[in-house]
Amino acid sequence: MADEENIDEATDEAEQVPGTSAEAETADTPEEVPGTDPGDAEEPVAEAGPAPAAEPETEPVAEAAEAPEEVPGTDAKPARSRKHVPRSLRRVRPRPKRDPAAKRKPITRAPKPEGERGRRQERRGVVVSDAGEKTIVVKVDVIKSHPRYKKVVRRSVKFHAHDEQNTAGVGDTVRIVETRPLSKTKRWRLAEVVEKAK
Repeated sequence: MADEENIDEATDEAEQVPGTSAEAETADTPEEVPGTDPGDAEEPVAEAGPAPAAEPETEPVAEAAEAPEEVPGTDAKPARSRKHVPRSLRRVRPRPKRDPAAKRKPITRAPKPEGERGRRQERRGVVVSDAGEKTIVVKVDVIKSHPRYKKVVRRSVKFHAHDEQNTAGVGDTVRIVETRPLSKTKRWRLAEVVEKAK
């Protein structure tokens, strides 16, 4: 009988590993001093009213949710973020419902304003050739000062203009107006003969 008791005590001592059981419990819990309450040091409790309910700690739960336990030796894939969810499984946001129109409004066309066309460019120059059929060549002199050096620069440009009645002759001063392309080179037409050649 005495031998069995000695064996039981020996097994109990073998099972108790240092740092576990009673020692671990005392290490985790703060030492209590008689006559003092650990809550008194942190927050004074009102004696008149009922004691407020203790709030549960949420930190261990949050840590457990953020970091799942990994089992050593297994290749666990990391959890994919919500960005990579297939389209069929994505969250659907509700759209506001609109009341359908009882009757559709008829489509009405606004009347086209009968205003003038855009301002067309005009040039004034001297006819240098009327050899072509219904075509004149007008030389326009451009005189302007240089933007930086302020020197007066003269240059001339020749325009092919359409003359329906062949009224303009060489040396006439004419006014031509910009128009749609009439041929490969003609984009102007004769507006009026300002001065006939002498």
